[in-house]
Amino acid sequence: MTDNLENNNQYVVLARKYRPQVFEDLLGQDALVKTLKNAIENNRLHHAYILTGIRGVGKTTTARLIARALNCTGLDGKSGPTIHPCGVCENCKAIAEGRHIDVLELDAASRTGVDDMRELLAGVQYKPTNARYKIYIIDEVHMLSKGAFNALLKTLEEPPAHVKFIFATTEIRKVPVTVLSRCQRFDLERLSIETLLELFHKVLKAENVEADEEALQMVAKAADGSARDGLSMLDQAIVLGNGKIKVETVGEMIGLADRTKTLSLFENLVKGEIENALENVRKQYETGANPLVILNDLIEIAHMLAKAKVVPNTLKTEMLGQSERQMCEKLSAAIPISVLSKIWQMMIKGLSELNIAPQQNDALDMVLIRIAYSANLPTPAEMLEELKKKSNNAPIAPVVFSAKPTVLAQNTVDIVTPKVEDVTTNNHTIKTIDDLTAYLTQNKKMLFLYALKNDVSIESFEDGKISLTICEKTAPDFVVSLSKILKEATEANWDIDVKHGTLGPTLADEERGKTEADKKKVIEYPLVKAIMDEFKGAKFDTILRMEEETQDEDHQEELNNNIQEDETYV
Repeated sequence: MTDNLENNNQYVVLARKYRPQVFEDLLGQDALVKTLKNAIENNRLHHAYILTGIRGVGKTTTARLIARALNCTGLDGKSGPTIHPCGVCENCKAIAEGRHIDVLELDAASRTGVDDMRELLAGVQYKPTNARYKIYIIDEVHMLSKGAFNALLKTLEEPPAHVKFIFATTEIRKVPVTVLSRCQRFDLERLSIETLLELFHKVLKAENVEADEEALQMVAKAADGSARDGLSMLDQAIVLGNGKIKVETVGEMIGLADRTKTLSLFENLVKGEIENALENVRKQYETGANPLVILNDLIEIAHMLAKAKVVPNTLKTEMLGQSERQMCEKLSAAIPISVLSKIWQMMIKGLSELNIAPQQNDALDMVLIRIAYSANLPTPAEMLEELKKKSNNAPIAPVVFSAKPTVLAQNTVDIVTPKVEDVTTNNHTIKTIDDLTAYLTQNKKMLFLYALKNDVSIESFEDGKISLTICEKTAPDFVVSLSKILKEATEANWDIDVKHGTLGPTLADEERGKTEADKKKVIEYPLVKAIMDEFKGAKFDTILRMEEETQDEDHQEELNNNIQEDETYV
């Protein structure tokens, strides 16, 4: 698992010293290893591979392992490609030390041009000198210029049998599709915290270094899935702790807040204890905690507690100490999901505030004050329940709505009307203007319905006869269309008396008037009064009817009962 080093007196950082030397040492990349193993065993080797993933998960290391696997000759010098390179043959040693003449490594970040690519590919046609395959490893391939990619395409599509390409990149989306389509792609996964801890234990055992388990968990979490980042921080922690890795040392080194203190801070926030919360943050800041890290930890706690509310076993899988787990269990049981959701949203908004604030610690204080203050405010459900209790103490006045409108009222309030009965096409159906509007709605003649309601005023409407006034804005063919529709609906000719002049009240005007009248009646309902008093400046949006009103006494009593049972919603 360790690198071959020419100068054993020179210190080598852990990330290099414990770089994987065989496929078995690759952490968390089982799918890649299995695919390569099957390809080698079945002689189905692809001519180009592209490895992608975040920094430090082993892309370049994997490329070198593939090169060794394809060119290993074994102890006897006669073995073919193998998933278990021997590591002792000349090819294996030369590739591991980066000096093999047939394995060419190119850093695309420093050699991006088309001339660099032409120079690299100049020797493609020549067979390898010592190895079985000539292998081109291009790191950070997404940094190549457009011209360099174009120069590579033809060779990449039909390379000689003795050539293999291996690309590595952290920005797979920046690689042209024309290149991706010619490669076999492997996505190297982030390493889990458990996998990183396993690696740390092996390394520390080999280095004979003692470490607190909680400190290793802090490093593993801060590494964010990268083995190289984790080992680099481990290296620093060993030096800083003078040979022993401690929780305090790691916290100071990477600016992490103490998890127990952060949990206490979260508890202060949900209880609305602003003074204690600010004192908690001040002490953490003085000991080196980064304000942005504190807020990120609080966001993580809110997420963890919300998951614990939905999936109780979540806390058992988290890397927590016994006291921390007990505190999380207590908080998750006490805090409603609605409050956690509200805190999450406020903290996410606070992240952007910290990034633009001149002093991040001041911005963090303001975010925490806002959260702690809002924690004392009731949720919308609690407010509504309280208002209902208040409204129950007042007498309930019956609310009688006006005759039902047939379409949504405009500008002021939307009203959802009861379902209209089916209209049959006979001359006894359309006797009122409401029958006509219902027929137009049912038959989806909405443009004409709009014109009927807004562009004319109906003077009288009888069975077989209608009198109306039109104006300049009325469409020229309105009367002809109306006559045709009435004929279509009733199978009878209608007498239409038309007058020209200023319009009187239109159907739309009447509906708006009825809506306003209904709103005034609804406002007298005690629950609505309580809501309007509590929320100053609130306005009506929609009155939704759940039942059709009739004028008979029995139905009126039922309607009043429905109102008391909150079946009319505002």
